Amino acid sequence: MPSITKYQWMLKEVDDPSVVPQIAEALNDLPEALARALVLRGVTTFEAARDYFRPSREHLHDPFLMQDMDAAADRVAQAIQQGERVLVYGDYDVDGTTSSALMTDFLRARGVEADYFIPDRFEHGYGLNKAGIDHAAEWGARLIIAIDCGITAVEEAAYAREQGIDLIICDHHTAPKAMPEAVAVLDPKRPECGYPFKELSGCGVAFKLVQATLARLGDDPEHAFRYLDLVAISTASDIVPLHGENRVLMREAFARMAQEPPRLGLRALAEQSGIDFDDVTVDRIVFTIGPRINAAGRMQHASQAVDLLLADDMDEARHLARELDRVNKDRRELDRAIRDEAFRKADLQMAGRHRHALVLHDADWHQGVIGIVASRLVEQFHRPSIMLCTANGAAKGSARSVNAVNIYEALTACEDLLTQFGGHDYAAGMTLPEENVPALRDRLDAVVGEMVDGKPNAFMPTIEVDAHVALSDIDERFWAVLKQFAPFGPENMKPIFVARDLQVVGRPRTVGKSDAHLKFRVGHDGAPTRDAIGFGLGGHLATLQRSQRQGVPFKLAFSLEENTWRGRTTLQLRARDLQLQED
Repeated sequence: MPSITKYQWMLKEVDDPSVVPQIAEALNDLPEALARALVLRGVTTFEAARDYFRPSREHLHDPFLMQDMDAAADRVAQAIQQGERVLVYGDYDVDGTTSSALMTDFLRARGVEADYFIPDRFEHGYGLNKAGIDHAAEWGARLIIAIDCGITAVEEAAYAREQGIDLIICDHHTAPKAMPEAVAVLDPKRPECGYPFKELSGCGVAFKLVQATLARLGDDPEHAFRYLDLVAISTASDIVPLHGENRVLMREAFARMAQEPPRLGLRALAEQSGIDFDDVTVDRIVFTIGPRINAAGRMQHASQAVDLLLADDMDEARHLARELDRVNKDRRELDRAIRDEAFRKADLQMAGRHRHALVLHDADWHQGVIGIVASRLVEQFHRPSIMLCTANGAAKGSARSVNAVNIYEALTACEDLLTQFGGHDYAAGMTLPEENVPALRDRLDAVVGEMVDGKPNAFMPTIEVDAHVALSDIDERFWAVLKQFAPFGPENMKPIFVARDLQVVGRPRTVGKSDAHLKFRVGHDGAPTRDAIGFGLGGHLATLQRSQRQGVPFKLAFSLEENTWRGRTTLQLRARDLQLQED
């Protein structure tokens, strides 16, 4: 039976508590727990609630509000009108491959001789590079559209100009102080960019460029919505915030996929992974579709994924989907082996001294899975973690972080040790000389230590609670409203509730391999009892048994979900943690 991680429960703070009853009253006496969850998501008025529950394409912003969009749309329209060759330059992850497929398909559909280039993770590394530009020049391309990369490619942009090739950059990563010179640099995160929404995925930025180009061509920009299936896959898999435009795009995509089957490649992947696009969710994309697309770039070459997404024959699509499924299985096996080794190394580092951050290096680790393992390290040790391997004589790696530490800022304080780096608040990539790894380990440890100074629980995993709720409040209306909070994802996660003074009904039990999971039924003062399941909470069986034996009530942190078993669907509590109430 697994051991239990100790969590701190933190009730999220509402800026103005008086707004909660106001929004509850405005929405026909909505239960206070749901009203509080809405306010935490910035929904404080009836009008905001209407937009939140009914996001539509009318809420999308004009693409021309993005800096350089005029120049970008003009140049792409010119390439279409003049029949130029265009090279789409992408990245090897899900966002990069979906972006590449979107732009390539758009250009080809308008008669352009378009091709794509995805750098090899192992040969080229991340981002725009000279090898790809040379390929464009040899092929006779007059224009490169770099998507999901390029915002830091100052030297490479200059090299493209030397080759007589125009460059458009569509990126969404944090912009550096010195940006590349290009025909257009589209990135909502540019400090001077006035675009109202800053959190689009790379594929989302490409979608905006397609809309703008259609407008320049005198075509209907809504024709771009045929690419929403790709935008949805990238938005879910790249873990971008699911509010604002991303929420609109995801809702529109799900509605479209339920009415009209997505492209053949995605349908073939859905067959392989056993999901139904009539009832697709962000989680199902993240845990089934995304890993299979990612596996190509991690283990072999990402062109396999782009070919699948561009497939126009179902037999070919199914063949490519089966191959990606096989590659993903190989990736999982390699992931487990490297994870076990990384955990051993991390145990040694943590035993030697108190560490604020983990930096692990092994020359032979597979570059394609170290990012995944870095995430596993964060889950296990609750520290910012960097996994490094050696490629082409340099240490290359991936960083992941905890909520209390912006890893991009932490790496900025170490940039003199790095050859290059880039990323987000919680994830980053970097390259550095191997001899600098020990110095990075010590520097990052010190920097993170300063960042968490005065935050005693910075490294303790936290369950952020939206609201307290009475079990009796959870009825059909409660669930009907809560379902409309979807799609769920970063900054719009499933609400977590806490119920108190609970009793176990019947006999709790553990289920699953190694008794890892916990199933039980819960009740409170005559309210209808509810089934509950806690994945990974098998170690809490003794807590529930003690509650029954001694008559001690417990409190439960949980989310709500539907469970279908033998054709019957019921509402169940998805337990996140539980604690006895002995106070």
